[in-house]
Amino acid sequence: MPPFDLPDFYLPHPARLNPHLERSRAHSARWARDMGVLPPDGAAPLIWTEQDYAAHDYALLTAYTHPDAPAPVLDLVNDWYVWVFYFDDHFLEHYKRPRDMAGARAYLARLPSFMPADPGEAPPAEPRDPVERGLADLWARTVPLMSGQWRARFAESTRNLLQESLWELSNIDEGRVPNPIDYVQMRRKVGGAPWSADLVEVALGAELPAGIAATRPLRVLKDTFADAVHLRNDLFSYRRETEEEDELNNGVLVVQRFFDVGPQRAADTVNDLLTSRLRQFENTAGTELPPLLDEHAPTPEARLGVLRYVRGLQDWQSGAHAWHLRSGRYTDRGAEGAGRPLPSGPLGLGTSAVRPRVPERPPRGGPPAAARTAAEPFEAPRLTVPYGARLNPRVDAVRAHAGTWAAEMGLLDQGGWDRDAFDAADYGLFAALTHPDASGAGLELVNDWHLWGFYVDDLFAERFTRACDAVGARAFVARLAEFMPADPAAGAVPAAPAERALADLWARTAPAMTVADRREFAAVVGRFVGSRLWELAGHAQRRVPDPVDHIEMRRTTGGAEFSTGLLRHCLQDEVPAAVLGTGPMRALVDAFADVGGLHHDLLAYRREVEDGEELDNAVLAVAGFLGCAPRRAAEIVGDLAAARTREFDRIVTAELPALTDGLDPAARDRLTGHIEGLRRWMAGDLEWAATTGRYRAPSGSPSGSPAASPALARHRSTHGPPRRPRVPPPPGGGGGPGTRPARTKPTAPGGPIVLSGSTGFAGPKGLGGPVGLGTSAADLGAFKGALHSPKHSTMPGGRGS
Repeated sequence: MPPFDLPDFYLPHPARLNPHLERSRAHSARWARDMGVLPPDGAAPLIWTEQDYAAHDYALLTAYTHPDAPAPVLDLVNDWYVWVFYFDDHFLEHYKRPRDMAGARAYLARLPSFMPADPGEAPPAEPRDPVERGLADLWARTVPLMSGQWRARFAESTRNLLQESLWELSNIDEGRVPNPIDYVQMRRKVGGAPWSADLVEVALGAELPAGIAATRPLRVLKDTFADAVHLRNDLFSYRRETEEEDELNNGVLVVQRFFDVGPQRAADTVNDLLTSRLRQFENTAGTELPPLLDEHAPTPEARLGVLRYVRGLQDWQSGAHAWHLRSGRYTDRGAEGAGRPLPSGPLGLGTSAVRPRVPERPPRGGPPAAARTAAEPFEAPRLTVPYGARLNPRVDAVRAHAGTWAAEMGLLDQGGWDRDAFDAADYGLFAALTHPDASGAGLELVNDWHLWGFYVDDLFAERFTRACDAVGARAFVARLAEFMPADPAAGAVPAAPAERALADLWARTAPAMTVADRREFAAVVGRFVGSRLWELAGHAQRRVPDPVDHIEMRRTTGGAEFSTGLLRHCLQDEVPAAVLGTGPMRALVDAFADVGGLHHDLLAYRREVEDGEELDNAVLAVAGFLGCAPRRAAEIVGDLAAARTREFDRIVTAELPALTDGLDPAARDRLTGHIEGLRRWMAGDLEWAATTGRYRAPSGSPSGSPAASPALARHRSTHGPPRRPRVPPPPGGGGGPGTRPARTKPTAPGGPIVLSGSTGFAGPKGLGGPVGLGTSAADLGAFKGALHSPKHSTMPGGRGS
């Protein structure tokens, strides 16, 4: 009895079959025997029997996924697919089943040596088994066909595919089912679909131009393609993986455990996410790709190559579905479903609306997201982080400096922020809580950078997003880049407060940086500002974002990368180079970003969605995706935030220690200090929400507001509360997000942060609330009020981290 019935799949693009299938089948068998993948006649099989291999029919997969590839290239790509499936099963038998982590690390460490950067360079060691032998053969046959930049991308995809197998093994060893965000993110690396997307370029002879391959539209196309491929595979392979392989890394199982539902409900939800990712693919191809091609203005041949690549991803998606229905890899009856009719109709981009498709299932789990009634008022769930907040003793000085600097830069001039509401927001307190150990000059600098970020976010939302002015927005973003030159003396002449403030900040920050660091940090700031163009596009389409796209873009729009960049470049909180670019460190920063972004979306929901026009909110995205009420969606988002906090601490205790073995004591201390800084930032961010006027009702006290942390209470007992003018709500709405902020309970003090043992710095927990950069949508009404009616303005209180 199968654990669930396969859902109705969204199939917008018909599958096609390459005419060279039979040739490829014959070649595939010869190559598999030559490499040792299949045993010699009469020998015992290492992994696959001849019957296994024939039933899996990898040549059929290749012929379906690359219908236009010429015969010799089809053979080459097919050999890669045989190799990757063999590697997967070989790793299962030799390392996953016996739980041999040490052996797996040693084995995987050898494989990159068979992918030399120089095509003419021989591998340093002789291959010892079919995996190594096949990789050496395939690398030598493939890389001469492509450019150096493609080789670098493909090598990275292959390393990810190999190395992240350790993540799967560690989950099995610990009995840990990953949370949904962690799963989608890591599945892209270990699942192989991004790697397959690179092979699409080989199969079509359509290499992506270097200047386009790394842009957001191409990244989203590749990511959505990968997610849909992996989720589809999870649906077909669930029984094999969970019943035969003891696998925990399956999307259906992840949804089962996280939502506490049965297999059928989980399978339907996974299929809904698959559909959402395919529609995100279509939206990106139709709305973001054309202006990208216009902007970069490649040659007609290059433009055609990009479009052929996109078509190739569509072919791969539909071809993989057809193969799953026919292959014996995931069912005892490989031909079951082979007779099912495949959809037919117009092909190519932009034709999905006129093709037949599976009827959509009505929403499950409650009323649609739009059903926001007075009978079910929205309230954010309780939010906590297991770290204590501390207050920088220079809080009064930085508070005074913030007001002075904002006035000098013109941020409080007519058309900018209202002074009373600015004081009520208390940005100096934000800086003092998120950077409790910063020196006077360093604290002022990070304060001013965040102030500028808040201001630009609000200005952009009011001036460009509300007006759907994409042309003006792009010009604004391009203009700001001129104030961050590699040579600090070569900047443009500022003509507006945002430019004047940025020029001042760059003049104070850049001289202490190397030229490389200046370019890196300028790129970080550029991505932060440029991400508003994505928000503007969604606003113009009136489109609630795909939940995965929202969470991943929130890491940029919310300013987490911006804030960690400030830690590194303004406070010299340097992460050791040996650790900085590693997978665990990147995962740690992503978890940090997600915690703040999800907290913000929860507490900003009432102002952004119920009282405003914002669509880029995780609660709204989850409610729309699951078809549930906002309160239920908020509970789910709160659970995701808590899961990401736990993942942050798990990475610290379980993954980072292995990276510190080769570090000297000073580097180890720097890494420990950086982790403590991220935790302090999260705790201080939440604490600030308990105090800022941004989240206060007209009476001056949010309903159910908890006591402040001991550090802040001591400060108030000595200095009194900060000056906080009464700030009325914007006309036509409530008190804004955080009118009923989340509440936390104090915890007992704990020990210092270390890289092993205790998972965190314990202390009094602060109030959960919107956290840092990216909350402009919640602030539109306030900013507009400041522009047009100073008597009725609410100071924007910050953007989510």
